[in-house]
Amino acid sequence: MDKSAARKAAFARRKAAHEAGCGTAGYLSEVLAGYRGVPLAGYMAMRTEIDPAAAMAEATAHGPVGVPVIMGAGQPLQFRIWEPDCPMVPGTFGAMIPESGEWMTPEIVIVPLVAFDRRGGRLGYGGGFYDRTLEGLRKRGSVLAIGFAYAAQEDDNLPLEQTDQVLDMIVTEKGVVSLQ
Repeated sequence: MDKSAARKAAFARRKAAHEAGCGTAGYLSEVLAGYRGVPLAGYMAMRTEIDPAAAMAEATAHGPVGVPVIMGAGQPLQFRIWEPDCPMVPGTFGAMIPESGEWMTPEIVIVPLVAFDRRGGRLGYGGGFYDRTLEGLRKRGSVLAIGFAYAAQEDDNLPLEQTDQVLDMIVTEKGVVSLQ
C-alpha cells in the first residue's frame, strides 16, 4: 500500500473513532505526570485529531508547554509557549497558535498522527514537519516523542521511509501501547 492509500484508510478510521466520542487525554495525563517540569510541546487538535489539551493544561502547572508553529515549507517546527487561556490565532493549515510569546525547546513532544504501528512507526500528513523537527531535536540531545492517537489508528502495514522518525511511546484513549 502506498502512503496516499494508507492515509485515506487511516483518516477514515480516525474519523469514525472521533465521531464515536471515545477520545480522552486521561492516559496521556498519567504518562506526563511522570515528567513534571520537563519542557513539553503538544499540539492544538484539528479536525478529527484526538485532543491533548486537557493533559497539556495540567502540565502547565509544572513547567513550560509549547505548541508547534510552522515557519515554512521544508523547515522544522518551532514551539511557542502556550497557556490554556492565551490569545490564539490561526496558523498555517488552520492550526491555532499563540498570538505572541516566547519560544521554547521541548524535551517531550506530543506528536499528532494519521496512523501508527507497534514498532513506533508513524504516518503523518506528508509534510515532514515532525520528522525534520524530531531529527533536529535528537541531534541536540534527548527528546521523548510521544505519539497520541485513537487506538483505531493502529496499522501494522505502514509504508515507512528511512527519513521517518520513530516514536518512543504511543498513547491512546485506551492506554499506553507496548512497542515491540
